[in-house]
Amino acid sequence: MNQIKDPLKIEMLSTGDEVLYGQIVDTNAAWLSDFLFEEGISITSRHTVGDDLLTLVDTLQERSLHNDILIVNGGLGPTSDDLSAQAAAQANNESLVLHDDWLKVLERYFLNRGRKMPSSNIKQAMLPQSATLIDNPIGTACGFKMVINNCLLFFTPGVPSEFKEMIRTSILPDIKMIYPITERKLCYRLTTMGRTESDLGMEIETSLDIPDFITVGYRAAMPIIELKLTGPESKKSEMDSAWHKIKSIVADNLLCEGVNQGVSGLAQVVSRLLNETNQSIVVIEQQSAGVIGYHLLEANAPVVKSEVVPFVMEEPLNYFSQVLQNQKADIALGVVNFQEKNTEFTLVIVTKNQELHFKLKYTGRVQNNKIQQQILSAIALDGLRRYLLNLPIIGPNAWLELLV
Repeated sequence: MNQIKDPLKIEMLSTGDEVLYGQIVDTNAAWLSDFLFEEGISITSRHTVGDDLLTLVDTLQERSLHNDILIVNGGLGPTSDDLSAQAAAQANNESLVLHDDWLKVLERYFLNRGRKMPSSNIKQAMLPQSATLIDNPIGTACGFKMVINNCLLFFTPGVPSEFKEMIRTSILPDIKMIYPITERKLCYRLTTMGRTESDLGMEIETSLDIPDFITVGYRAAMPIIELKLTGPESKKSEMDSAWHKIKSIVADNLLCEGVNQGVSGLAQVVSRLLNETNQSIVVIEQQSAGVIGYHLLEANAPVVKSEVVPFVMEEPLNYFSQVLQNQKADIALGVVNFQEKNTEFTLVIVTKNQELHFKLKYTGRVQNNKIQQQILSAIALDGLRRYLLNLPIIGPNAWLELLV
């Protein structure tokens, strides 16, 4: 291999028709980018290709010319559409050979489970002649590495648990040995709601002098804006200073800080507050269709009842109070009485000593049902978060109008 120059060019190539056509979400690619970033390594590009042998061969040859390292994911199974090993061999003008060591591993794998190994699994021990085997302690698909056009290629199974184990225990150490990481990067993250991406960006860029070695990034996922600050670990003091200033700018719209972003991150904040104060909760939803309850349950919140009501409530406070009493819970939270024609709805928070309801109107762009449910859920969870922190229940929000 040629000597690798800085910066390292490292690409992930995801394979499989199901990934290419969107039948499954490529969570492996997202995980790898984040995992390597935390280790101080930045993925420079990502590609996806389907289960076509000639296309795979051409892609391996072409992408190996543009990268120092190529991580290929998927296509190592025993079926006819698993073509990565064959494509790698053809791309490097060599043959597939049987690796007896892995064949023995496969035979033991099935023997330990009281089964005879199907003949189709022999394919998983057929690797390109120049390949070096990478162990898979979890499944039947070994990985392998080889060099094509002076690029180091790592071939990995598509099963997420197997892929992640192989990256952590084998591939990352190899990459670090070949390309020593001189400095880790830091990434600070937070979630906001109620301000537009352009509005946030304008204020941060005009009011703060951000050093060139620090990058400010934004990700919009309605109704959430996720903001992150990235820079070298050696500049932590400068990053801390910039981060403190950014947090002061978004203070009124800050939902949560850290890696658990979006509505799920907000639910985790609410869950922590409920558990810390030993308060149980009832969730009653209409248009949000159980999304609030789902996120709270996922976050291990003390939910004693989660209900979706299909009807409009003439007296929502009475209904909430009755459910609260029947369930012997401490708080009832809900979003009800959504009106499609004018996007008005009611947010309700009821406790044993207090009944709060807010008639609200969503004034943002018309969204599909799924995004609409996420918006209503985020508003409800933020309202409860604010209640538990003794803040005004309805925070500043560019897309929300308080009617009553």
